[in-house]
Amino acid sequence: MIQASCHCGAVHMQIETPPETVTDCACSICRRKGALWAYYSPKQVRIAPPSGATFIYMWGDKEIEFHTCKTCGCTTHWAAVDKTLDRMAVNARLMEPQVLARASVRKILGPGLARSFP
Repeated sequence: MIQASCHCGAVHMQIETPPETVTDCACSICRRKGALWAYYSPKQVRIAPPSGATFIYMWGDKEIEFHTCKTCGCTTHWAAVDKTLDRMAVNARLMEPQVLARASVRKILGPGLARSFP
């Protein structure tokens, strides 16, 4: 079981398996949040408390809820608005460094950035 939490500890997550790969997305919101996303089924992640400790931000097509701790401001995870979808992401930067160090990093380029990364 992998542990992850925001800086103040108000949002704590237990994840069944460590990520093999994390995604460094360069879209307009992810690069600003500085997150490395580890993707899971919501069935594999237990979030405590289950509600109330985060505020939700949605933009664009409003299909994803970005959750941020109300106390310390760390982005903790995102979840699909449509709860029948079997995908969510945990901000892997909230995991212990040794867990994150074992994962490979996959870069996704945002619009207009094709020449920004090697």
